[in-house]
Amino acid sequence: MDAVGDARALVQKRFPEAVWAVLTGSVLGAARTAGSDLDILVMREAGTGFRESLYFRGWPVELFVHTPERLDGFLASELAQRRPTAHRMLARGVPLCGDPGALQARCARVLADGPPPLTDAERDRLRYELTDLLDDYRHGVDQGERAVIAAELWAGSARVALAAGGRWVSHGKWLLRELREWDPELAARWTEARDEPAAFAEEVLDRAGGPLFDGYRAS
Repeated sequence: MDAVGDARALVQKRFPEAVWAVLTGSVLGAARTAGSDLDILVMREAGTGFRESLYFRGWPVELFVHTPERLDGFLASELAQRRPTAHRMLARGVPLCGDPGALQARCARVLADGPPPLTDAERDRLRYELTDLLDDYRHGVDQGERAVIAAELWAGSARVALAAGGRWVSHGKWLLRELREWDPELAARWTEARDEPAAFAEEVLDRAGGPLFDGYRAS
């Protein structure tokens, strides 16, 4: 199946007015699987932005349609949240039509530079939230609740580890990918801690400055 050719045909059919369009995602690389979809970013000068899922020529497709103002807002929001999804999509994408210009290189630089350092308030909030989850897990008696808390604690500890380490934060499969890129050994221990995450969370807390509850205050 020709991912680039099919993606280009879809853009030409659906968005003949597109300023530019980019195909991105795992379908372009070694992480491609039988279920990989076509992630396509489309830039239009006017109209409304939206996300749409569909099938085209046997492909599952995710469309991310933007105007310049909408995309600028997304990129700014990602920096604030330390989750560079659109930055990554643009930096690693293949143009289908038009020219994104310097935008792809700019997104690549942002990815390479990493997020801004955590402020003291941001670090304290992360420490407090993980401390609170760990406390709930240790003292929980309802097995159903403990299972839910364990899942939150496991994922949350990975995000805190990344943020405290000055790395980008993500979710889903990209959470593991970010950990592996930064510290493969830590990533391996994180996956092993899925069913019993307390010790891993304690280690992450120690790295981030230690547990925080007494005296914590947020504006």
